[in-house]
Amino acid sequence: MVQRDGFASGFLTGSLVGGFVGGVLGTLVASRRGGETEEREGNLLNSQSSEQKEGREESIEVARRSLEEKISQLNLAIDDVRQQLGSVNGNAYEKEQE
Repeated sequence: MVQRDGFASGFLTGSLVGGFVGGVLGTLVASRRGGETEEREGNLLNSQSSEQKEGREESIEVARRSLEEKISQLNLAIDDVRQQLGSVNGNAYEKEQE
């Protein structure tokens, strides 16, 4: 019986101490890696050449134009559907515009 009581208290103490030590080590490792990651990201951003930045700006402009074209196509499709529904419902759409 004495050995079982010692096992339970030892197991509980070991779990608590191990959890505490693991938490401290995990925090230290994470803080060091976080600093290294920030330094790498900073160096990467600073090392980008102006050509890469211009290329990125051009791709953003192309994407913007493409989105504008798609929006205008959607607006035309919406207008077409409104006209079709208006003719089905007794020209309700044309009455709204007058």
